[in-house]
Amino acid sequence: MKNVLKKPELLAPAGSMESIYAAVRCGADAVYVGGEKFSARANAVNFSDSELEQAVNYCHLHGVKVYRAMNTLVLAEEMGEFMSAAKRSAEIGVDGLIVQDIGAARLLREMLPDMKLNASTQMTIHTPEGAKLAEQMGFSRVVAARELSIEQLEKLTETGIEIEAFIHGSLCMSVSGQCSMSAMIGSRSANRGMCAQACRLPFSAVSGAERYDLSLKDLCGIPHIKRLSEIGIASLKIEGRMKRAEYVAAAVTACRAALDGKVPDLETLRAVFSRSGFTDGYLTGKTGGEMFGYRRKEDVVSAEAVLPALRESYRKETKAAEADFAVYIKSGEPSRLEMSCGEITVTAAGAVPEAAKNRPVDKEYVSRQLDKLGDTVYTARNIYAEIDDGLMLPASAINAMRREVCEKMDAARISAAKPVQRYCEAKLEYKAEKRRPEKLRVRISEAEQFEAAAGADEIIIPLKLCGKIDAAENIIAALPRFTVDEEKLISRMKEIKALGFERILCTNLAHAKIGCKLGFKLHGGFGLNIANPYSVRTAAMLGLEDVTASFEGKLGQIGKLCGDIPVGVIVYGRLPVMLTRNCPIKQAVGDCKKCTGFLTDRTGRKFPVKCDGTSSEIFNSDLLMMTDRLDEICADFIELDFTDETAAEIRRIISCCRDGRKALDSGYTRGLYYRGVE
Repeated sequence: MKNVLKKPELLAPAGSMESIYAAVRCGADAVYVGGEKFSARANAVNFSDSELEQAVNYCHLHGVKVYRAMNTLVLAEEMGEFMSAAKRSAEIGVDGLIVQDIGAARLLREMLPDMKLNASTQMTIHTPEGAKLAEQMGFSRVVAARELSIEQLEKLTETGIEIEAFIHGSLCMSVSGQCSMSAMIGSRSANRGMCAQACRLPFSAVSGAERYDLSLKDLCGIPHIKRLSEIGIASLKIEGRMKRAEYVAAAVTACRAALDGKVPDLETLRAVFSRSGFTDGYLTGKTGGEMFGYRRKEDVVSAEAVLPALRESYRKETKAAEADFAVYIKSGEPSRLEMSCGEITVTAAGAVPEAAKNRPVDKEYVSRQLDKLGDTVYTARNIYAEIDDGLMLPASAINAMRREVCEKMDAARISAAKPVQRYCEAKLEYKAEKRRPEKLRVRISEAEQFEAAAGADEIIIPLKLCGKIDAAENIIAALPRFTVDEEKLISRMKEIKALGFERILCTNLAHAKIGCKLGFKLHGGFGLNIANPYSVRTAAMLGLEDVTASFEGKLGQIGKLCGDIPVGVIVYGRLPVMLTRNCPIKQAVGDCKKCTGFLTDRTGRKFPVKCDGTSSEIFNSDLLMMTDRLDEICADFIELDFTDETAAEIRRIISCCRDGRKALDSGYTRGLYYRGVE
């Protein structure tokens, strides 16, 4: 049961040691950092191993936890380095790892069975069944998708697993883990930590106007902290590992004030960084124009006035523990000082006291020296003294013992805070089998396309068409990529099962758990971000019979996936580059009847947009076409994805694919299959 009386952990970002100081000294309970590789913010000033150890020791001294973000997709050839980095993190004393890749997560659970694993928001977990599956996979916390309302978050907390929710910071336009825009435009993958933030550039849904229709204001959920605490959120997360330390100080200070029942300073927070102000849209269940904004000149200028005071707020060391002291000054014996914090006691020996020539040492004299703790994390609570009469001990001797016990206490408390971790060998073995595609799978969007797709071995249809199209053994029902009402989805899945549909396309991890319960045959869509053979094996362990590889991989990388279960490659279609909860066109034109159907970027390229009532998909400006390169593809099946193609076009493209001919003469892209991503 959730404990509504317990305050959530306040989790702050840190991209540098200065940000660590700002977070800790302003009241964070935990920080999250990135290492030199495998972080979803690779452009941040991430930590080397030695810097990570320094950060962990400093935080643990203050009773603050440290989580390391290792939340990128991992390629087969990188997994050894990934696991070594995780092992080193455990040795340093990191309290938990934030992970996206399902194969990496499984291997981490084997190698470090005691390590706390947090399911990154990049895993797109946003429903109760998804949270339950994460727990089944060995995660102890889910970082929920940012697109959820407080009511939806409450349903997640009711599953019993820890739920971490974003409380402040940048909002991506796309659902995390489902954005390939930066990858498609410039080969910089958000799933690999290299997002170029293309969404912050001009995109317009209105002809002839420079607009920023993919740029959202920053989230500020601080006014909702009390309610989020009441529903049982375990951790409140501030976004911003790439932002300056002053921002961290402002955000942590405001959140800490709200958690403690005080009035937060939102004006300073807005001044240090905002995009035309803040929004709490998703938390309140609202979307639309008020959520959109971009960084203006006045937003930048406003920071100058507040930076000096913010820097001052974390300049001095803060106190983290109360200490009891016991001093023993006996004739003919070395003086001795004991220091106790909780159950930890340390001791230092000092000089032998001499006979007093003037005023002898007493408790008041000793206490004045022991109270000089200004540059440490300690405050003196009780001081006990056993002092023989008529003795003298210089202040320098007492100060030396004080410094020694404080240093020893630092080391002892850091050691005590280090999590105990078991280490087991994890087998990093896989067998890649070279295969030629033997099966053609076609995905359609509308009922009118179905008959034309009959030439394929298998046909994927949207869930909305089940019933309009009769069930057949070769039909796979694609579940929606974002689920607003999971109970309604489960009810609909039961309906199509009764209609005779036996196979579903899992576009989210939650679908695997639901599908298993309902007895469906499971197929994995590209949204699962399968990028290495370890993830393929994990998908098989979750009950999936086959998977479609991430289209961000190069052909050679995808070839390494083949082995445990069949793997497919998309060879034609308009690839989705964003999955959004906010329709960028509707917020611009105000009415779906005025929908323009596409966004235009600053170069004039047009990106089609399709909505299903709960979410929108933004598609690449160019069609992917690989129908003439099939002999270069190592996979078990190939997939053609049709959006707005006519029946005649579908028949022609299927024919071209069967014959290994070009389906298009111009206006196409080879995607990322040759150039890959960073």
